[in-house]
Amino acid sequence: MERFEIKGENKLFGKIEIDSAKNAILPIIAASLLSTEDVKLCKIPSIVDVSKMLQIIINMGGKVYRYDDKVVINNSTISSFELPTSLSKELRSSIFMLGPLLAKYKRARVPFPGGCDIGSRPIDLHLAGLRDLGVKIEEEHGYINCDGRNMKCGLIHLDFPSVGATENLMMASIFLNGETVIHNAAKEPEIIDLANFINKMGGCIYGAGTSTIKIAGVSRLNSICYTPISDRIITGTYLIAAAMTGGKIELTNTNYEYVYSLIKKLVNSGCIIDYKNGKITIESNFRLSACSFETQPYPGFPTDLQAQMLTLQTISDGTSLIVENLFENRFNHVPELLKMGAKIVTRDRMAIVKGVNRLYGAEVSAHDLRGGAALILAGLAARGNTIVNNINYIDRGYDHIEDNLRLLGADISRKS
Repeated sequence: MERFEIKGENKLFGKIEIDSAKNAILPIIAASLLSTEDVKLCKIPSIVDVSKMLQIIINMGGKVYRYDDKVVINNSTISSFELPTSLSKELRSSIFMLGPLLAKYKRARVPFPGGCDIGSRPIDLHLAGLRDLGVKIEEEHGYINCDGRNMKCGLIHLDFPSVGATENLMMASIFLNGETVIHNAAKEPEIIDLANFINKMGGCIYGAGTSTIKIAGVSRLNSICYTPISDRIITGTYLIAAAMTGGKIELTNTNYEYVYSLIKKLVNSGCIIDYKNGKITIESNFRLSACSFETQPYPGFPTDLQAQMLTLQTISDGTSLIVENLFENRFNHVPELLKMGAKIVTRDRMAIVKGVNRLYGAEVSAHDLRGGAALILAGLAARGNTIVNNINYIDRGYDHIEDNLRLLGADISRKS
């Protein structure tokens, strides 16, 4: 099992380019099923979740060609409406295949998806929306069997603005005659990106990024060359890294608006941040003030940055209150931070963090993707040496994060 070894207290300086967003790429790969022509994707990082999603395509009979940071997918040879069991159970995003399979074949058989253990992530909203479109669904022995032969356009109201459900229902509706309307849709930038991708192939999706999305059915989708949006969670991770360690870094291929909820907190805490022409510069040379926050659907503070931002609070002046509104197990990293000298008390979905003068290096273990990234940040700021185990979780969403951190001056290495 690989691990990261980190020697802390190095300030970060330099410039790095942000990869395309994992949370945009995965549904876009699923949406490639909707076309029988070549789909070319650019600036695609080598992360585990992307590789597994592409392997699902291959196992179903599709063709995938990868060179450098480009991927070409051709699904003209796929004839199966069933997902491979082992890969699907490892990957939460496998559920994105459900909508495209129903749109294309009117049938789908998918295992219940896996992923990080960050709490209950039910797919009830996905299934309820599909039932509104006339899909007959049976759940048995860990599988979801869907019959969409009587699918029709319709009106859907989501009880919660779920990102995954919104994306799945957009894709499921793309070939239905007439107009499908999704109310209380999620507004995340990755949903806008998926709509832009489908529209560039010839789809007709309107209102992405608002609470009401309309999908006008089309007969087919065409070939495309597309570059997904940059990763706002990776952007946020590096911004918090700079805030914790001090120094000055510049991030390119970014969108200031997509991480504004974080930037506002960092500026109020004492960071100096500037944005211009797709570049974000952050400077932090002083001990920061603690800030409280709670996670919310976009444009609120993202749950995928909660663990990293909580870690910053452990070395900030004052006491902060963090409320996790989306996932009940998103404090799995807290016991590991306590090993490093942090002062944190958790109760249900709340954490109270009292800042300490410094963290100290320790051997810790990642339990999920974002919590693992948070432990790296803690190691960068800590006095002494830190070992982060179970880094397979981190590789799910960060393409060799240690390489970029070394470019910025961090002392971090990957060991077997």
